[in-house]
Amino acid sequence: MKLFVGLGNPGAKYAGNRHNIGFMALDRIAADHGFSPWRRGYQGLVSEGRLGSEKVVLLKPETFMNLSGQSVRAAVDFFKIDLADITVFHDELDLAPGKCRVKQGGGHAGHNGLRSIHAHLGEAYGRVRLGIGHPGHKDAVAAYVLHDFAKADQDWLDDLLRGISDGAQALAEGDGGRFMNAVALRTAPPRSSTAAEDKPAKPAKPLPPAEPAAETSPLARLKDFFK
Repeated sequence: MKLFVGLGNPGAKYAGNRHNIGFMALDRIAADHGFSPWRRGYQGLVSEGRLGSEKVVLLKPETFMNLSGQSVRAAVDFFKIDLADITVFHDELDLAPGKCRVKQGGGHAGHNGLRSIHAHLGEAYGRVRLGIGHPGHKDAVAAYVLHDFAKADQDWLDDLLRGISDGAQALAEGDGGRFMNAVALRTAPPRSSTAAEDKPAKPAKPLPPAEPAAETSPLARLKDFFK
């Protein structure tokens, strides 16, 4: 069994915030892969289903971000899940918008949700880091992450979430490389090999005017004779 945790804050007020991209990722997986309806449990919202051969529990803590570890710990204790089988989806300031990285273990880099999980479980769980960009100054971070994505962000955000859903089975099966390939196919699709053929052909250069044909009349031949 695998546990996928999406980080965010509960309630409609926060639903579209950059900080809630972890919730958004789990919502897309649940919708696309036929998971059970969300229900309350383990101080959060829970949905269950299968990704390939793996049974997967999706958890969205409702404890607010800085207490996320309480909810994750409750689910881990109930399902008896190893840390290596937990993957946390969270917003990442240090990645450009739309970028995605997979990581196993390591520090929390000041993220309050990860900090709380560290405190309850340690650091040996997996993460999917979802880039939202940085506002440019540390004093602006709180307002930035608690603000909704802009309209200009919707295209890359949708591509990223679709890619995560496409690769969810690979992630559940422990194949991070295949998961990243699925995301990349949505966020950075390869260029068509026929792109050059689709370009309009350059117009051919006009041919120089033809030289006038030499005169061959009898009078012309007579002139040549007396030259």
